[in-house]
Amino acid sequence: MTKKYGLFLFIVSVLIVSPVVLYDVQAKREKVPSPSSPSTYTDPVTGMGFVLVKGGCYRMGNTFDNGGFDEKPVHEVCLDDFYMGTYETTQRQWKAVMGNNPSNFWFWGCNRPVEQVSWNDVQEFIRILNRRTGKNFRLPTETEWEYAARSGGKREKYAGTSNDNELRDFAWFNANSGGKTHPVGRKRPNGLGLYDMAGNVEEWVADWYDKDYYRTSPRKNPAGPKRGETKATRGGTCFSHLRTERVTQRHIVPPDYSDIFIGFRLAFSA
Repeated sequence: MTKKYGLFLFIVSVLIVSPVVLYDVQAKREKVPSPSSPSTYTDPVTGMGFVLVKGGCYRMGNTFDNGGFDEKPVHEVCLDDFYMGTYETTQRQWKAVMGNNPSNFWFWGCNRPVEQVSWNDVQEFIRILNRRTGKNFRLPTETEWEYAARSGGKREKYAGTSNDNELRDFAWFNANSGGKTHPVGRKRPNGLGLYDMAGNVEEWVADWYDKDYYRTSPRKNPAGPKRGETKATRGGTCFSHLRTERVTQRHIVPPDYSDIFIGFRLAFSA
């Protein structure tokens, strides 16, 4: 009698309880979010690290009223997700792709940012790297660069802070650099975990430069003018005064020009 009663309870549990359990499991499965892009990426050829920058809208341009005429008007732009290089491209990474090291500061160590590379040189570097990796690395746009430097579009004067007295914690500039570049990643990162977005070397971006572009810029993923004679660079240098370490500062450089102040970091679309 006991065995029959036990069998009866088992059958009831299968017929009645199981559908509830299965329904609950299915409901949980439906609540699982779809896969998203990983938060970091490391290039196997050069060892370059990248951080996922979640897109969004922000007020681009100088909001502290101490900038140049080409940093206004302040205007809203919106960006898709993208990946930004955690560090400035180093001399070692350049040599791994190009087989040479054009940098002025080579004798202090190849973990310093590569410099003395023109915008045209960087395009050749990217072409070769993309061929070897199958990726689509590129320079960031001005809009992406500023958004990333400002820790995801925050109202920051510098990359990581708006406090003049704190800048030396985040950047190598004329007050603390000793007149030379330094190994990447030695200062504090900004809010996205990106290093040296202010100081060390200026960084090439993808855009042609236009002093009036902010007046006509599209709201969604602006990529700069379609043509021009000069390119833009962003970020201060190890020789720069505090004022020119601002993240909204725009520099004008011919694409075939190179010197010890200018390097770059890469990006790619998510």
